[in-house]
Amino acid sequence: MDPHAAAEWLRSAVPFVHHLGLEFLEVQPTRAVLRLPDQPAFHNHVGGLHAGAMFTLGESASGAVVLASFGDLLDRATPLPTQVEMRFLKVALGPVTAEAVLGRPVAEVLAELDAGTRPEFPVAVTVRTDDGTVTSELSITWTLRPNR
Repeated sequence: MDPHAAAEWLRSAVPFVHHLGLEFLEVQPTRAVLRLPDQPAFHNHVGGLHAGAMFTLGESASGAVVLASFGDLLDRATPLPTQVEMRFLKVALGPVTAEAVLGRPVAEVLAELDAGTRPEFPVAVTVRTDDGTVTSELSITWTLRPNR
């Protein structure tokens, strides 16, 4: 799936992505970068970005890299996140970007799927403010569930 198609697919399949106004800055098979503009409606009680909005940004960035890597397999397998760990490091003030990086080679994951197993693979996500301050990190485990 080409990067533009991955972004459009996520916007249409996941309405919350559209609701938050996520911007797709880069989508490649091993890396995706999404941006969440600052909106007062998404702030928390201390004036920073609400954890739910930050989670959605990070999870969406991971989904974009997964779709760019494995989107051409949607007729064979459904990508699903199975586990997420999120660390909050600083209050996120202003617009933020999430950079998602695929943690295993695409060919390795495909070989497992072709061998009849249900592969799992990590995606690491770093959320930063415009000045580069890391505000949170996510570790997301994904799987490719074979279609029946």
